[in-house]
Amino acid sequence: MRKLIFIAGVAVGYVLGAKAGRERYDQLREAAERVRSNPAVRNAVDSATQSGREAAARAAGVVADRAGDRLPGAVTERLRAVGGHDERGAA
Repeated sequence: MRKLIFIAGVAVGYVLGAKAGRERYDQLREAAERVRSNPAVRNAVDSATQSGREAAARAAGVVADRAGDRLPGAVTERLRAVGGHDERGAA
Protein backbone atom coordinates (compact mmCIF):
# COMPACT_ATOMS: atom_id res chain seq x y z
CA MET A 1 0.00 0.00 0.00
CA ARG A 2 2.81 2.42 0.87
CA LYS A 3 4.48 1.65 -2.43
CA LEU A 4 1.30 2.51 -4.33
CA ILE A 5 0.94 5.79 -2.46
CA PHE A 6 4.59 6.61 -3.18
CA ILE A 7 4.15 5.89 -6.90
CA ALA A 8 1.01 8.02 -7.01
CA GLY A 9 2.87 10.84 -5.27
CA VAL A 10 5.72 10.63 -7.74
CA ALA A 11 3.26 10.73 -10.66
CA VAL A 12 1.42 13.74 -9.25
CA GLY A 13 4.70 15.51 -8.54
CA TYR A 14 5.90 14.82 -12.06
CA VAL A 15 2.70 16.11 -13.63
CA LEU A 16 2.68 19.24 -11.49
CA GLY A 17 6.39 19.96 -11.69
CA ALA A 18 7.47 18.74 -15.10
CA LYS A 19 7.99 20.97 -18.08
CA ALA A 20 7.01 18.19 -20.45
CA GLY A 21 4.00 20.10 -21.70
CA ARG A 22 0.43 19.27 -22.50
CA GLU A 23 1.20 16.24 -24.67
CA ARG A 24 2.94 14.36 -21.84
CA TYR A 25 0.20 15.39 -19.42
CA ASP A 26 -2.43 13.95 -21.77
CA GLN A 27 -0.46 10.70 -22.06
CA LEU A 28 -0.29 10.36 -18.28
CA ARG A 29 -3.96 11.22 -17.89
CA GLU A 30 -4.96 8.58 -20.46
CA ALA A 31 -2.78 5.97 -18.74
CA ALA A 32 -4.37 6.80 -15.38
CA GLU A 33 -7.83 6.51 -16.93
CA ARG A 34 -6.98 3.06 -18.35
CA VAL A 35 -5.85 1.91 -14.91
CA ARG A 36 -8.90 3.38 -13.21
CA SER A 37 -11.30 1.77 -15.70
CA ASN A 38 -9.70 -1.67 -15.31
CA PRO A 39 -12.30 -4.03 -13.74
CA ALA A 40 -9.72 -5.56 -11.40
CA VAL A 41 -8.78 -2.12 -10.08
CA ARG A 42 -12.43 -1.14 -9.66
CA ASN A 43 -13.11 -4.37 -7.76
CA ALA A 44 -10.10 -3.79 -5.51
CA VAL A 45 -11.23 -0.23 -4.79
CA ASP A 46 -14.77 -1.37 -4.03
CA SER A 47 -13.47 -4.13 -1.76
CA ALA A 48 -11.16 -1.75 0.09
CA THR A 49 -13.98 0.76 0.50
CA GLN A 50 -16.31 -1.87 1.92
CA SER A 51 -13.63 -3.18 4.29
CA GLY A 52 -12.94 0.36 5.47
CA ARG A 53 -16.61 1.00 6.16
CA GLU A 54 -16.93 -2.25 8.11
CA ALA A 55 -13.81 -1.46 10.16
CA ALA A 56 -15.09 2.05 10.88
CA ALA A 57 -18.45 0.67 12.01
CA ARG A 58 -16.75 -1.82 14.35
CA ALA A 59 -14.47 0.89 15.75
CA ALA A 60 -17.39 3.25 16.27
CA GLY A 61 -19.25 0.54 18.16
CA VAL A 62 -16.26 -0.15 20.41
CA VAL A 63 -15.76 3.56 21.13
CA ALA A 64 -19.45 4.00 21.90
CA ASP A 65 -19.43 0.99 24.24
CA ARG A 66 -16.24 1.94 26.09
CA ALA A 67 -16.42 5.72 26.23
CA GLY A 68 -20.06 6.42 25.58
CA ASP A 69 -20.84 7.61 29.11
CA ARG A 70 -17.94 10.08 28.97
CA LEU A 71 -18.95 11.60 25.63
CA PRO A 72 -21.73 14.09 24.87
CA GLY A 73 -25.04 12.39 24.18
CA ALA A 74 -25.17 13.41 20.54
CA VAL A 75 -21.72 11.93 19.90
CA THR A 76 -22.63 8.67 21.61
CA GLU A 77 -25.86 8.38 19.61
CA ARG A 78 -24.01 8.97 16.33
CA LEU A 79 -21.32 6.42 17.20
CA ARG A 80 -23.96 3.82 18.05
CA ALA A 81 -25.81 4.55 14.79
CA VAL A 82 -22.64 4.23 12.71
CA GLY A 83 -21.57 1.08 14.56
CA GLY A 84 -24.96 -0.56 14.13
CA HIS A 85 -25.70 -0.50 17.87
CA ASP A 86 -28.45 2.12 17.79
CA GLU A 87 -30.63 1.64 20.86
CA ARG A 88 -33.68 2.90 18.98
CA GLY A 89 -33.66 -0.26 16.88
CA ALA A 90 -32.01 1.14 13.74
CA ALA A 91 -29.20 -1.15 12.70
